[in-house]
Amino acid sequence: MSGRKYLRHNSISLERAYDVIKAPVITEKTTLGSQFSQFAFDVDKSSTKYEIAKAIEAIFKVRVESVTTLNRPGKVKRFRGRLGRRPDIKRAYVRLASGQTIDVGAGL
Repeated sequence: MSGRKYLRHNSISLERAYDVIKAPVITEKTTLGSQFSQFAFDVDKSSTKYEIAKAIEAIFKVRVESVTTLNRPGKVKRFRGRLGRRPDIKRAYVRLASGQTIDVGAGL
């Protein structure tokens, strides 16, 4: 694949972009991935890979090579003897074009 999958001419509004991207994921593993232009974000459950790519391009002004998504179901936990459930999370792993980077602390 040439990596130009997400470089279509139409884009999404900045308001929708901020609705799609909820928060960056900052862990040891994602920090190591940032050396290779890979970043992780928690995203809206209903968003598509195309919307995620366009939202990252609109917010951070970078070119996205690929997007991989992961739907993680919430765990059932006990708190004071009562059953509770953590929320489901959709996470997107974004690979940028070579030479581009994101300052994850800025922009969100």
